[in-house]
Amino acid sequence: MNGRPRASWPRAKEEGEAELIQTGESSSPGTAPKPRKRCGHRDVPILDPSGDGYFWWLIAMVAPIMYNWIILICRSCFPRLQEKFLWAWLALDSLCDLMYLLDMAVHFHTGFLEEGLLVRDRARISRRYRRSACFLWDVASVLPTDLLYLLVGLGWPGVRANRFLRAPRLFEAFDRVETRTAHPYAFRISKLMLYVFVTIHWNSCLYFALSGFVGYGADEWVYPNASAPGFGRLRRQYLYSFYFSTLILTTVGDTPMPQRQEEFLFMAADFLLAVLGFATIMGSMTSVVSNMNEAEAAFYPDQDLVKGYLHAHHVDRRLRGRVAAWFQHLRTNQKLTDEGRVLQHLPGRLRAQVAVSVHLPALRKVQLFQNCEPSLLEELVLKLQPQVYGPGEFVCRKGDVGREMYFIREGQLAVVADDGLTQYAVLGEGLYFGEISIINIKGNKSGNRRTANIKSLGFSDLFRLSKEGLAEVLAEFPDAKALLEAKGREILLKMGKLDLNAEATEVACQQEEERRAAALEEGLDALQTKLARSLAGLESGAFKMALRLERLEWEWRAWGALGEEGHGSGGREQATEP
Repeated sequence: MNGRPRASWPRAKEEGEAELIQTGESSSPGTAPKPRKRCGHRDVPILDPSGDGYFWWLIAMVAPIMYNWIILICRSCFPRLQEKFLWAWLALDSLCDLMYLLDMAVHFHTGFLEEGLLVRDRARISRRYRRSACFLWDVASVLPTDLLYLLVGLGWPGVRANRFLRAPRLFEAFDRVETRTAHPYAFRISKLMLYVFVTIHWNSCLYFALSGFVGYGADEWVYPNASAPGFGRLRRQYLYSFYFSTLILTTVGDTPMPQRQEEFLFMAADFLLAVLGFATIMGSMTSVVSNMNEAEAAFYPDQDLVKGYLHAHHVDRRLRGRVAAWFQHLRTNQKLTDEGRVLQHLPGRLRAQVAVSVHLPALRKVQLFQNCEPSLLEELVLKLQPQVYGPGEFVCRKGDVGREMYFIREGQLAVVADDGLTQYAVLGEGLYFGEISIINIKGNKSGNRRTANIKSLGFSDLFRLSKEGLAEVLAEFPDAKALLEAKGREILLKMGKLDLNAEATEVACQQEEERRAAALEEGLDALQTKLARSLAGLESGAFKMALRLERLEWEWRAWGALGEEGHGSGGREQATEP
């Protein structure tokens, strides 16, 4: 009955007890067996390839990779550099090799995504890494080629050339930095300049090595003889070679005419590299500038179009100056006027979280929204629209129809008289105004009209919440709507702008309308019931009529068949008569 015959229970019990005895655990009644632990196994954390730990490890790997790419070629082409700091180089080489080995260990403990989920199984991670081409390159980059020092001597650091194979790790680090930095365009330009420097550095080292092969001072093209004053110093050798290579690769200066075949080949290769490098640099710079302009256009409105429009319609110069000052303020202080366009490609939930982190502190300062549920505030945040007002510009005037409320994020605004000069109060950061006009409160004497003149004293950064946006949100939160209306009613009572009689009248009218609506709904339900019954009766009658017609049709056919048989029998009788 339980999935196992009773006869097998004692045997299963004996096998279970034997297994517990072998594992060193007791089988006392009422005690669950403890899970067995594997000896020698430790839980090692698995790195997330998109996490901070993995990112900082990539940043750390930039140092040994760049060391090998810059220093190794220099040591190979400048023998005095290798001899002068030999033990320091050996120590740094060992440290870089250790970093390379640790990097392979990090690979074995870095998860990967499969169907959108991070795989943390060490066996699968190890198997995937060992089967990848990256593993072969990593192994080749840490082969102990330093043992060749025993054959060729310590003056040949080129035996470590296999360390260059770890370059893909450097490119991966650059890509991660570019996605995380707040200044991606500056980083791209810096990365491009680094590539240019490394190219010139390698070319200068090869030039000095070629000069040594041909002979120092053999002609005007190669490096001068070390016996010349000042040219025997190591710093002078590198700077001269770097300068000469810069002239060749940038083609901005005159260089001596090559004399030998090796020199001609070197110059031809450098000129081809210069043409390719110049085209690459110009293309990269053009792309960076173009992307910067596109990003700037996404952040700020097009000023040229507005200027052209104002000039075409001969707008007053003073007004054009105010418009220009407004644009200048936006760019100087990095004020955004269309955040929805900037964040349009983010998923809805992620866009809401970004908006909450930016605008929620300002929204929580509003008295009406202090005790609202967090989900309501998150919905309201998505409805906020930033706006910037210039000095002396009116945000609203007395008597205007109120269709939005404002939150002061930065700047100062004044409540002024009709003359626009007399100030009654000054509103600062964190305050708000216009909230009553967008909430339909019964008995509001001012209705949806503005009751004051609000003027910006300087440049003011505001958030605007429209009446339609608030209504859309409150339609999904009826409890919050009732709470907001109650708070607005309290504020109007304190201000003396709530007509209680009108409120009672509106409430009575609303109740009467609700009663009529309920009566209409009841009448409509009754009519729908009668209509349903009538339709059911018609369907039943039609079904019965169809049955009767079918029955009559069958009877008619039967009568016709009998008539035909009687007519046939009568004819046969007549045929048999004499």
